Formats: sequence, C-alpha cells, structure tokens
Amino acid sequence: MSSFIEPGQLAHESDLVWLEDTDELEYVRQSLDRLPSRSGKPAYHRHGRMVGYAVLGPTARSSRASGTFLRRVFWLLPHDRDGQPDGLYACGAPSEAVDPRTLAPCAKGYKTQRSEGGPPSDAMRELGMTLPKA
Repeated sequence: MSSFIEPGQLAHESDLVWLEDTDELEYVRQSLDRLPSRSGKPAYHRHGRMVGYAVLGPTARSSRASGTFLRRVFWLLPHDRDGQPDGLYACGAPSEAVDPRTLAPCAKGYKTQRSEGGPPSDAMRELGMTLPKA
C-alpha cells in the first residue's frame, strides 16, 4: 500500500515509465514489487492492467536473499474509477491509490481531491480540512 512505502525504498529510482497517458487518470494504484531487474517492463500478474513502473539507477542493490530489486509498479483494476465511473470508487479511492500528477522518481505521491473523486465532504469542511488540489 502507498502508505507503507518508505522514502528510503524509492531512493534509487531514476525514472518513471508510463505505459498510458495519465492525464485522464484521477488515480493509479502503486505497490512495491520484487522484480528480477533494475529496469525494463516487468511481468504483470495482477487482474487489471499495469499503467507504469519505476526504473532504478545503477547503484540500486538487489536483495541478498532473493537477488531481486524493489521497484514500484502502477496499476488499475477493472472496477477502478477510470473503467467504472459510477462504481465502487465513484467517490474515494483505494488505500494504495495516489494522484499520478503527484508522482516522480523518489517521491511516493499522495492523494488529492481529484484522486478522491471530488470536493471535500461536509465533515471535512466543518473541520476545516482539505486535500491538496495538485
């Protein structure tokens, strides 16, 4: 989940590769996957589709135990908002979701009003809370 990604785990990222135009995507899911290489398009074994991935620089070290590298993968499921605008995530977003406009190499990104599906709720307004607009 996005909230469990630590900045140190992203320190060796050199680039993010997008397989789709993210301008119309209000959010993408991100996860850290153990992959056999620092770069190149990883194999994808989830339901749904991969929309991007991180590339690691030459100083990234593999795990001693498995020989794999921790790399971010960005993905969407069929029931996500881009495929079902009035579905489960018409408002709100999955816990691992972030606004793709807030992502960069070495930066984990964050949720915004856009990624959460709209303006702040009445409760948020009453508490004086807002999410970034990014």
